[in-house]
Formats: sequence, C-alpha cells, structure tokens
Amino acid sequence: MNLTGHNAVVVGGGTGMGEAIALELANEGAKVIVAGRRQQKLDDVASRGGENISTHYVDVSDRNSVESLFDWTSKQFDQLNLLVNCAGTNVPKRSMSELAPADWDKLMAINATGAYNCMHYGLKLMRPHKSGLVINISSTSGKRAAPLGGVAYNASKFAMAALGTSATEDERENGIRVTTIFPGEVDTPILDDRPVPPSAEHRSKILKPIDIANITIAIAKLPTIAHVPELVIKPIGQSFV
Repeated sequence: MNLTGHNAVVVGGGTGMGEAIALELANEGAKVIVAGRRQQKLDDVASRGGENISTHYVDVSDRNSVESLFDWTSKQFDQLNLLVNCAGTNVPKRSMSELAPADWDKLMAINATGAYNCMHYGLKLMRPHKSGLVINISSTSGKRAAPLGGVAYNASKFAMAALGTSATEDERENGIRVTTIFPGEVDTPILDDRPVPPSAEHRSKILKPIDIANITIAIAKLPTIAHVPELVIKPIGQSFV
C-alpha cells in the first residue's frame, strides 16, 4: 500500500524530521504541502520531492498566518487526509534560573499554541469528510520532564501531548484520528541550540530524521479503523526512566 491519492500538509517541513517526513510522503505518492518560515528551505525540499510537493509560508505562532495556509490548502486539495505538526524550537538558556520570560512565551507559542492553531484550522478541512489523521511530532520531553529539554520546552511538549489526547476524544465521532509521536534524541538542527551542542560521536549514536519519517509513514498507511494514540521511539542508548 502506498499513499497515492492522499493529500498532506507538513508544518515545519523545511528541515529535520519534517523535511524527511515530507519527502517520504511524496515518495509514497501523496500530494504534500510543505509549510514553514524559511522559503529557501522549503524550496530545497520541493526541488527534491518533485511534482508531489508544493510550498507555503507559515508562522505557526501567528494565527492569521496559519489560517491563510489552510485557506490556500482548501483551494489546492478537495480533501485533507493528513496533517503533520512538526514545527518546534528550543533555546540555549533553558533552566528555571536562566530562562527569560520572552523565551517561555516563544516556546509555548510555537511548540504548543502553534500545534493548536494548525489543528484548529486543519480539522475544519477533515470534519466534512468524516475522515483524517493528525500526527503531532512531540518529544520524550513531553513524557519525562528531564533537565536536558529545559523548563519551557518540557512544558510545551506536555501541553502538546494533552492537546492530542483531548482532541482524539473530541474528534472520534468525526472519524478523525490524532497520533502523538514522542521521539527521543534525533540528529536535527535543534540540537545546535543546546547549552553544549552534542559531539559528532554522540550524534552518530542517536536517531536520524528518516527513522521518524518511516514510523510516520507506517502510521499513515494503517487502515482508518486502526488508531495509534501515542508512540515513543528513542535510541537504544537513551534512558527512558
């Protein structure tokens, strides 16, 4: 089974896990809109995804920008089958004593409210068809509030998890499934924002974006009767206690 005939929006698809997910969806035959803030990154993804990928600017923290994205999506697709929320950020100064209030606001606005904004407008395109799948890419920081993620990042990812759980119950009668994926360490550009960025040796031992893309594709290929509410995936060497 491939995804020919499916229409998808991947938010935060210009780099990292979102980029890998968008390209794999296109390889599987889906029509994909890749959305993000950096047009050059989006264009690069589109150049490698061929005719199955188009792009659109979005700032997930700006509700008007998100509304514009999904208004445009409704004109490109007769139905939205899949929404992947992959936009996320962190800051180097992330402990309680160092975290600036403005950075708290920024992380909550992008990581948590951003996912809500995309679901608010994206679900409107799914409900009339009584079908659809939302996959939110969270983090194991949304399961275990370890110091590594930092105060605001952890809180935003817990919020994202609760959003997915709540929306699952609310949208079940509409035939819409919501899955939250909790990746452990993945070798993506967000690691450069750590107080001490990991070494090349460490990066070689953690997950790659394609690993998250592969599990996302597997979930998207399930029959509509099957629902995966949550999935944790981590490198074998990473603790989860």
